[in-house]
Amino acid sequence: MNPLDQNHQHNTRRQFFSRSAIGIGTAALGSLLSKDLMADDQPAASVKGSDQGLHFPATAKRVIYLMMSGGPSHIDLFDFKPEILGRRGEQLPDSVRNGQRLTTMTSRQKQLPVLPPLKAFKAWGESKMMLSELIPHTGGIADEICLIKSMNTEAINHAPAATFFLTGSQIPGRPSMGAWASYGLGSLNDNLPSFVVMNSRDKENSCGQLLYDYYWGSGFIPSKHQGVRFRSGKDPVLYLSNPDGMPRALRRKMLDRLGELNQQKLSDYGDPEIETRIAQYEMAYRMQMSIPELTDISDEPEHVLEMYGPDVRRSGSFAKNCLLARRLAEKDVRFIQLMHIGWDQHANVATQLGVQCKDTDQPAAALVKDLKQRGLLEDTLVIFGGEFGRTVFGQGDINNEKGYGRDHHGRAFSLWMAGGGVKPGFEYGQTCDYGWNVVENGVHVHDWQATVLKMMGINHKLLTYRYQGRRFRLTDVHGQVVNDILS
Repeated sequence: MNPLDQNHQHNTRRQFFSRSAIGIGTAALGSLLSKDLMADDQPAASVKGSDQGLHFPATAKRVIYLMMSGGPSHIDLFDFKPEILGRRGEQLPDSVRNGQRLTTMTSRQKQLPVLPPLKAFKAWGESKMMLSELIPHTGGIADEICLIKSMNTEAINHAPAATFFLTGSQIPGRPSMGAWASYGLGSLNDNLPSFVVMNSRDKENSCGQLLYDYYWGSGFIPSKHQGVRFRSGKDPVLYLSNPDGMPRALRRKMLDRLGELNQQKLSDYGDPEIETRIAQYEMAYRMQMSIPELTDISDEPEHVLEMYGPDVRRSGSFAKNCLLARRLAEKDVRFIQLMHIGWDQHANVATQLGVQCKDTDQPAAALVKDLKQRGLLEDTLVIFGGEFGRTVFGQGDINNEKGYGRDHHGRAFSLWMAGGGVKPGFEYGQTCDYGWNVVENGVHVHDWQATVLKMMGINHKLLTYRYQGRRFRLTDVHGQVVNDILS
């Protein structure tokens, strides 16, 4: 799995005869070596659409990751803290903060006034899970979700924090989660990519958070595993449609001849990117038929559209993307990543948080309910969360309704998952009375990644790729599976 070695192996006849001469000895040696010693040189499964080679029985056949970019406020939505309800405006105790660093946006703020949740919390479902009235539809699926309230990260700014969640490193350049899943498990569908990405934002365009291509990139593993971004509008995938005057039969003939030329180059140079190009051309040809059918929601029953909310017919909305995610799951797309920006409420939490909840609450809950009624939730893992949470103290003047917000906070925040083998109606982890520090069962980003991979049947320590002399993995050199949340 070293691109340079692959290249060298194709270059000379001397190397070919050398490999032939030692081939029998290599095979014999391989049979003597422990599989564990060899495993991190190989993807977790080598047979497309099969459980052969998985390290564990997979409980999640596919993943739908609803990434809420900007950092949803756990204080306002998920982590009920009655202790702070009567402390509005009081200074955050030094014993709680304990000298921990703040971002440059509030590090010079003279006062750190406690800001209680904007709306009341209530107990939902038979599990009596305490959730904000801002997210009533999520409350309606409380008995389906596993709420982790003790997530934590070292990252303090958006891009590094999102990169950490999505690639396992705060520095860009590593493969994303979806790319690792594609590399390790392969595709379940011949006519669609194994990794699909869709992006959305709030109607008001209130937040300027950027979404970088490396959030769904393949890093240093072959680029055929990178996410394929579906766009809103007439052409969900750019350059997929044939030009005017190009019939499909002629396109097929052209691709066959181009494939032959690329195959010759591949045999001469062994460059894995040539193999990727061949695969991408073939996938694009098949997608010409599958994508229009997939993105046409006119065949959806009216009661299903109503379940996702009034925004479901608007192209590019989070609601429509959630519906498309369900349709992709039905087609057995391995990893579906929906990114919704706008959760960065430094100065407008009192007004904008409600807008974000209105955009995402009903569609996310509808996705879970829709998957369940179709028998897909059992082996589909749905994830909802951001790159960090928000501070319990207010940023700016909390007495100015339109002039205050909450800063970034990575020491403790919340994330929920449903289906795919997690315990339903279950809460895990605890934070302090101010929602500032984890006090019980902390879950680090790498712990969470290791757990998601286990649900997909992968031992996170064994899915590796050798690059620049080192074996890399999604969880770097960290990560412990959180077995307590698994059913």
